[in-house]
Amino acid sequence: MSQLLTLAVPSSARARTLATSRGSFAAFDMAPDDSVSHRGTVLMVPGFMGSKEDFLPMLPALSRAGYRVVSIDGRGQHETGGSHPLAAYAREELARDLVAVVEAVGDGPVHLLGHSYGALLARTAVLQTEGDPSLWRSLTLMNFGPAGVSDQQRERLNLLLSVIDAMTLEEIWPFLEGQDETISDEVHTFMRARWLANDLHHIKAAADQLISEPDRTDTLTAVRLPKAVVSGSPDATWAPEGVARMANVLSARLIALPGGGHSPNVHRPEESATGLTDFWDSLTRP
Repeated sequence: MSQLLTLAVPSSARARTLATSRGSFAAFDMAPDDSVSHRGTVLMVPGFMGSKEDFLPMLPALSRAGYRVVSIDGRGQHETGGSHPLAAYAREELARDLVAVVEAVGDGPVHLLGHSYGALLARTAVLQTEGDPSLWRSLTLMNFGPAGVSDQQRERLNLLLSVIDAMTLEEIWPFLEGQDETISDEVHTFMRARWLANDLHHIKAAADQLISEPDRTDTLTAVRLPKAVVSGSPDATWAPEGVARMANVLSARLIALPGGGHSPNVHRPEESATGLTDFWDSLTRP
């Protein structure tokens, strides 16, 4: 489950609705101010039970470095929401959504970053488009492994799938919410509301895909696109050592962030931003 510690929105981050050829998507859009040279645009895709707010802690540092960031709520998530048939949440359909978002942003090619389940979708989009250089400048997989989730997380997701038709999302929430007393009441309230806003079919499809995703590392290796892998640790969803092996096979830059846990974007935002901008900057240097 994606984690949050704060809901602080930078003053220059604009909440907007992106109208695309595949529907409208809720987004945060934050561009560098006029004193900074624009170095590129980044599209950030949140994980399972996550949202565009997951990336808020990184936005100031990325903006200072010259990067425009667009983070979205995916189909069926949070403020994008909506009610769609289960087939609308196939990996390939959600990958097409990302292409439509890039086209609507109109500032491509973009650096594509996916966190956890969002990385599964980002990888699918890159493979589906064969790394189209008019769409993608690079691909970053954040806390995502080569295939399905760990045995521990598979058990949790199978349990969720076993009860989701018999219980309401409201009834399920107490079994999902954390008991971290350092998280404010505001954040707890937001996370509950975010969970309740999800489309049931989105939850079912995402859980199933996280369980069943095959290893597509070799296929991705053949795509000629710069790649990075961010590995926050400890992480019970994908073992960091497996993530590191995947990065090696992909010839990807490995950005290891001890103490970042499953959500280094939240727990190590400055270090995450530094590692990412170092990678992206390296692609534009002469």
